[in-house]
Amino acid sequence: MYGEYDIGDLNLDRDDFLIAVEKDDNFYVYRRLCKEEVSLKRIAGSGKIVLNPVEPVNIPKNITNFLEIELKDKIIIEPKSKITIYVTFPIEIGTFILNREFAILDVFTLTDPKYTLYGTPSKGVICRYWMSDVYGKVPKTDVLKEGVLELELLNSSEDWVEFGKVVLDVYGMKIYYDDTRVISKASVNITSRGIAETQFVDGKYKMKKAIEVYTAKRLHVLRRSFVMEWGL
Repeated sequence: MYGEYDIGDLNLDRDDFLIAVEKDDNFYVYRRLCKEEVSLKRIAGSGKIVLNPVEPVNIPKNITNFLEIELKDKIIIEPKSKITIYVTFPIEIGTFILNREFAILDVFTLTDPKYTLYGTPSKGVICRYWMSDVYGKVPKTDVLKEGVLELELLNSSEDWVEFGKVVLDVYGMKIYYDDTRVISKASVNITSRGIAETQFVDGKYKMKKAIEVYTAKRLHVLRRSFVMEWGL
C-alpha cells in the first residue's frame, strides 16, 4: 500500500479505511475515511500522491514530540556492555502531495493512540505511549500498524542496570519501509541505574526512506537527544 500514486489513480478501499482522489471540475478531491473519521481536502493542482509511515506523534493532534516505549519484560544489562534488541512502535500514516516540492495532506492511524507522563507533573514530558515485546531479531509485524525499532543499548556505568522503557524525541526519527517491514533505529547510553541519553540515528537501511512530517512542515531540526532522568 505504501508508495507513490498518480493523483487520479489513487483508490484504496480496505476493510479498515478508504482513501480516494476524484476529479471535480478544476479540483482534485482527496477523501479519507477511517474509524468513522472523514478527512476531505481540495487540491488545486496536480502531482503524485505519496503514502508512507510517519513519526507516531501526530494523532489526535500534535501535543508532543516524545515517544515512550515500555517493555513488557525488563532487561538486566551487565556493566560496560552493549547489546542490540528490537521493539515495536505504533504506525501513523502520512499522505503527501508531490510536485517538485511536497506538502502534507493528511495523517491517520489504525492504532489507538495513548499518552502518558514521563517524570514529575512539574518537570516531566507528555509522551505518546506504546508497550512492546522484546525481540532478539527483527519480528514480523502488520506494517500498517507497527514498525520495528532497532535499539542499541550501551551500559557505560559500573553497575548492573534494569532497563524497562525508552523515551525518545522523534525529531530526527528516520523511518524506512518496504512491502513487508517498517523500521527505524535509536541508541540508548545508560550512564547510571536511573539515567540514560537517547536519540534516533539513521540506520540507512536499503529500503525506501519515508518523508517525515516535520520535514514536510519545513521545520529544520538538528539531531536531538533526550536525557532520561526519571528512571529506566
